[in-house]
Amino acid sequence: MNLSFFDSVKKTKLVFEPLEHNLVKIYICGPTVYDDAHLGHARSAVAFDLLHRVLLANGYKVEIVKNFTDIDDKILKKMKETKQGLEELCEQYITSYKNDMNKLNILDMSQEPRATQNLEAMKEIVSILLKKNLAYIIDDGIYFSSSKDEKYGSLSGQNKSENLQNRIEENKQKNNPKDFVLWKFAKENEISFEADFGKGRPGWHLECSAMINKHLAYKDKKYQIDIHAGGADLLFPHHENEAAQTRCALNQDIAKYWLHNGFVNIAGEKMSKSLGNSFFLKDVLKNFSAELVRFYLLATHYRAGINFNEMDLLSAKKRLDKFYRLKKRIYSSDFANNSTSNLTKPNKVFQANILKALNDDLNISIALSLIDDLVTKANEELDKNPKNKALKQELNANFIFIADILGICYQDAFEYFQSALSKEEKKEVLKLIDLRKKAKKEKDYKRSDELRLELENLGILLMDTSSGTLWECCAGLNEGCEDECKCENECECGCKKES
Repeated sequence: MNLSFFDSVKKTKLVFEPLEHNLVKIYICGPTVYDDAHLGHARSAVAFDLLHRVLLANGYKVEIVKNFTDIDDKILKKMKETKQGLEELCEQYITSYKNDMNKLNILDMSQEPRATQNLEAMKEIVSILLKKNLAYIIDDGIYFSSSKDEKYGSLSGQNKSENLQNRIEENKQKNNPKDFVLWKFAKENEISFEADFGKGRPGWHLECSAMINKHLAYKDKKYQIDIHAGGADLLFPHHENEAAQTRCALNQDIAKYWLHNGFVNIAGEKMSKSLGNSFFLKDVLKNFSAELVRFYLLATHYRAGINFNEMDLLSAKKRLDKFYRLKKRIYSSDFANNSTSNLTKPNKVFQANILKALNDDLNISIALSLIDDLVTKANEELDKNPKNKALKQELNANFIFIADILGICYQDAFEYFQSALSKEEKKEVLKLIDLRKKAKKEKDYKRSDELRLELENLGILLMDTSSGTLWECCAGLNEGCEDECKCENECECGCKKES
């Protein structure tokens, strides 16, 4: 089955052909760790996690690297503000970032190198460029000579633009406004590192070229790696500069394919801390589950922009709820916790159609519409035959496939619908369920019924099974719970019933 991606540089969809059979090498630009992860970080992570999963589903082995920038002007500024040391500050935010990515169900990277751990590789590139007379020294550092690179600007398509220098550091000593810093000489009392060409620290663009060359690159091919990925805002100048210094120093193109995810916009503006409209992921996760945030970010095609707003997030929840309501409906103690994954396989047509959609530049809209259709038809079939075990087993296998390729619908359905409650509230519910269990054991059915009613008044629905009592919170159901909700008039989840 052909796999194709829209290449940001060639600006067309290309059939994917890896540099080496059955192996794909990917580099993703990671965060500068001076603060907590925001929605832009989450968007990029979710977008390229889908890429990772689709490649695995196609049978490829994937080597995927994401870097951490742990030395930068923004980090030095934050150190002054917080009175923290470099290692302490960066470790804090790297740990925070990794925790957030785990919550979003992002697959592990093959490697996560840090800039400060790859200084020798960066110095090597600077030395080569100096020897080739492709870099020069001025008062504040060493700069790449863009005018000596005939292809400079070709990556972003701005090689003839008069505004090319707008996002490159301004310095009147530079030979050309487009020239960018490779190595910044140390200022007094500033963190710096020893180098033959002068004590200082690397420029931001240098680290990615060095890390790709050290940790991932093919040394004997035209291209170092298969795919270079990152946010659309990185195409220029960051990726342009990466490509230029690698091409000139190492005589290779960095990547065969370039993929860029769209912006996250808030109130119509690209999310940017400098604009003061950046939403931290940790704040969103205080009010919405990590799986919902993943689903919300996933549901828009990776190249399109997202206008982040709460109404769309709630609409995404209604859709995800419907998936989980079917998952709950097919529950059976015979295959709880995905134990039938080795007994029943997903529907071949469903699986093939999902993969066909995602193989076409990660077409998530078609993939999710196929799941919507599956849910509708499965509910119709179960309405006709609620005890259709073969269908339930196949649907369970379908959900396992969905979890593997999309990273959603991986939770137990009942736990998903318990997520609206705090830990303390869950403890109170379990206490009442235990009291009811005890009453039933003692054949005190009046007390048992009273406890069930008390739980129902709290918005808790019970399901007695051979493996014990299962429960869910009506406050977590949102739309689609009308058929099962026993609350009077209007329940906490917002569903309305006729009096």
